[in-house]
Amino acid sequence: MLREKLYRSIVELTNGRWTSFLLKHFTTSRISKRLISSYIHIYDIKLDEVSEKKEDFRNLHDFFIRRLRENARLIEEGACVYTSPVDAKIESFGDIEKNTTFYVKGKTYDLKDLLGKDEIVNHYINGKYIVFYLSPADYHRFHSPIDAKVIRQFTLGRKSYPVNRLGLTYGNQPISKNYRQITELITKNGSRCAFIKVGAMFVNSIHITNTSEKWNKGEEVGFFGFGSTVVMLFNENSIQFSENVIQGMHIKVGQAFAHML
Repeated sequence: MLREKLYRSIVELTNGRWTSFLLKHFTTSRISKRLISSYIHIYDIKLDEVSEKKEDFRNLHDFFIRRLRENARLIEEGACVYTSPVDAKIESFGDIEKNTTFYVKGKTYDLKDLLGKDEIVNHYINGKYIVFYLSPADYHRFHSPIDAKVIRQFTLGRKSYPVNRLGLTYGNQPISKNYRQITELITKNGSRCAFIKVGAMFVNSIHITNTSEKWNKGEEVGFFGFGSTVVMLFNENSIQFSENVIQGMHIKVGQAFAHML
């Protein structure tokens, strides 16, 4: 459908600086408000979860970064339980193999390229990874997956590639080269986790709302302004994925996907 292709382009932007700028400008304009109803219809978005009324959003972008009603997502309890930070599809998950690499859609990714520093890479050798892909239909705010302390937070990458399914499959190493913000977390038992937010191209599309050193499981910590993927890395022998986690399944904020060992 033509309109669905338009919306996907708006959310994920393009490889062009100017086209990305124009799409961003359009989605934040008053005229884009007229598209909210069809956006809701095409993606079958449940309005009973949304914190505001449809007519209260100023433009399409405001609706895209919508908040949910309190208790719209239940957070699974347990200090050792990792819960999904996003509403998304589980694109892939598994072991970080050959000491410093992991695999997404048949592609090999090097941790050094992804994380930028050897001192950080060393923490995740022989660990595990999971990739969450957020579609245009998904709620685009992200939440803390666990109670943890923020060790460091930094940004890498400039020019980006699409983070949709085709981009992950055919793009030129999109995860390790895209604009991305990395938050390293450490839990009370000393387990480490790298929470990597992969943004859209040519715009600052990652916004942090919790700038403190402490993250509490389930609380909102930021949102994506445009197309988005989340990659999480875990250090060796620190987690086990839940039995119900399956590649391609859709998961929501607060649902368990792993447990500490």
